[in-house]
Amino acid sequence: MAVLQMQRMSICALKKDRKAILEKLQSMGVMEINHILEEDEDFHRMDTANVRSSFEKAAVSADQALDLLQQYAPVKQSMLSSLEGKALVDKSKYDSVIEDRDNLLKAAGRIRALDKERAEKRANILKIENSIESLTPWLPLGVPLNFEGTVHVAMIPGMMSGMLTLDSIYGMVAEQAPDLDVDIHIISTEQDTTYVIVFCLKEAAKQVEETLRSIGFARPSYIIDKVPAIAKSELEKEISEIQSRIAEIEKEVSDLAVYREGLGYLSDYYRVRADKYEVLGQLPQSENTFLVSGYVPEREAEKVQKALAGKYHCVVDVEGLQDEEEAPVLLKNNKFSSGAEGILEAFGLPSKGEVDPTMIMSVFYVFLFGMMLSDAAYGVIVSAVCMTLLLKFPRMGKDIKKSLQLFFWCGISTLFWGIMFSGYFGDAINVISRTFFGHEVGIPALWFVPLNDPMKLLMYSMLFGVIHLFMGLGIKGYMCLRDKKYMDFFCDVVLWFMLLVGLLIMLLPSDMFTSIAQLSINFAPAISALGKWLAILGAVGILVMSGRGNKNIALRLALGAYDLYNISGWLSDVLSYSRLLALGLATGVIASVVNQMGSMGGKSVLGVIIFIIAFVVGHTFNLAINLLGSYVHTNRLQFVEFFGKFYDGGGRAFNPFQQNTKYADVKEETEL
Repeated sequence: MAVLQMQRMSICALKKDRKAILEKLQSMGVMEINHILEEDEDFHRMDTANVRSSFEKAAVSADQALDLLQQYAPVKQSMLSSLEGKALVDKSKYDSVIEDRDNLLKAAGRIRALDKERAEKRANILKIENSIESLTPWLPLGVPLNFEGTVHVAMIPGMMSGMLTLDSIYGMVAEQAPDLDVDIHIISTEQDTTYVIVFCLKEAAKQVEETLRSIGFARPSYIIDKVPAIAKSELEKEISEIQSRIAEIEKEVSDLAVYREGLGYLSDYYRVRADKYEVLGQLPQSENTFLVSGYVPEREAEKVQKALAGKYHCVVDVEGLQDEEEAPVLLKNNKFSSGAEGILEAFGLPSKGEVDPTMIMSVFYVFLFGMMLSDAAYGVIVSAVCMTLLLKFPRMGKDIKKSLQLFFWCGISTLFWGIMFSGYFGDAINVISRTFFGHEVGIPALWFVPLNDPMKLLMYSMLFGVIHLFMGLGIKGYMCLRDKKYMDFFCDVVLWFMLLVGLLIMLLPSDMFTSIAQLSINFAPAISALGKWLAILGAVGILVMSGRGNKNIALRLALGAYDLYNISGWLSDVLSYSRLLALGLATGVIASVVNQMGSMGGKSVLGVIIFIIAFVVGHTFNLAINLLGSYVHTNRLQFVEFFGKFYDGGGRAFNPFQQNTKYADVKEETEL
């Protein structure tokens, strides 16, 4: 439960060592570069935009080549391949591959060029196929479409809309020009188009074409100087040749897959160099020296000093942060609580002055999650799956690893609550023994069965909610005491504790509570009187002191009354924990329904088959839907109810200058 203390580290070194020092800082990955020195006559910043852009283009080129190789020569990947994480490569192997980067870049360029050529060839095939499609209606024609006829006779090819006959075409021509002498031949007919050839005397060709246009005649858009059948054959041959070339391209690209691993290293290499030159462009530099300044976790400061002082002529200065300086946030928690850091980050990291609530939140998160899911078998499945994945994929991404660690403990909590409530795939043991063995057996609950006593679960849900909320208010009190805000501690924490505890003491012996909980609680008169006076003093104190920053008495009381009205918000927050009951019952009820449906086949071979199918499908669905529900509602109880009492968030995550690789991590060689 800690936000690591940050310090500002400033490094002044000789300019000739700047790249080496930056590479060392980048490999260590513990410093966030953040300069506060502006340019002046002595220090300036160099323009590295062009160099950085060339590195980024090289990285993109390698990425594109890898994507293309996956298309041409795909590597089979399992459904869980996304969990494998980045490969770990020896530095010597990495360096040997990068030494050949010029050939790797050429290979990447060749892959992209071949893919571009293939795309052009495929576009050309489409174009040729469209040409063949245009020629198909004219295949019966024995002369080229651009044939002009004989010395005295002209040939006019064209198309007319609709499925027409010769008589109808002659009739339309006669209507327009009765004396026109033409010879019409239908070449082919499609559903909406008739393809025709019209012969006429050459001196009348212009008049004939004008007449034909008036009845919907149009020249073909695709005119060739070859017989259509011959042209089609040549075009098909051309397609065959292009397809052969495409096959050659695909084989050549597949053969270039030997560069796949190297291209991944190359992409990382240029990406890391681009990041380095981006930082290099931020460094204030004089003629002979340069400065690096930024945030370093306090526990890493000495390590950085030793790493630099032993190799380079430099001065390293470490100092505390200024009061007005907003440092980045880096969390440090134990193995159990670190899994919940992602939940906190989803809401917001601690801002300046706030505590890291991860440890306390993680305990409640696991506790409440398990209570919502509350089935021992489901808990075993969740924990077993998470543990298997964590062991099988040790290099998975940090965020996924944290989530799986959290859900492993949530599975353990679910197992615990399942044993307490006697949930083992719902009532599967009872149903199986009764249906298939004729004698019902079951595992008794260590505490009670929620389906048999839902009101008892509701009361305990409220109790756990009160404890959760009081813990949030207690953390607020701790922050006030830590910052020596004693008046805030008394007015905003102690008075509320007095009011809330007093109301609880007054509520528990009441008839309303007894009727709901089916439980009678009686306090000694002194305790009842104590509760009453605590509530009265707390309410009066809140009324008078909540608006203590205002000198106007009326406004001060109005603000106090408004703050006192927030007691309804506390009631709403406590009632929100009834979702523990709702989700817990939903898991058990759906599981019981699934078991009952599966047992409807009775004691027979068919009944066993039906039960197995219903059991697997039904419980898979129930586990999935209630896992989601438990996750969402547990998050809500943390974000709204718990954090609402003391936490705002809004901190900025620590973003160190490091080797942000995509495909592999380089294993640094240890120095002897």
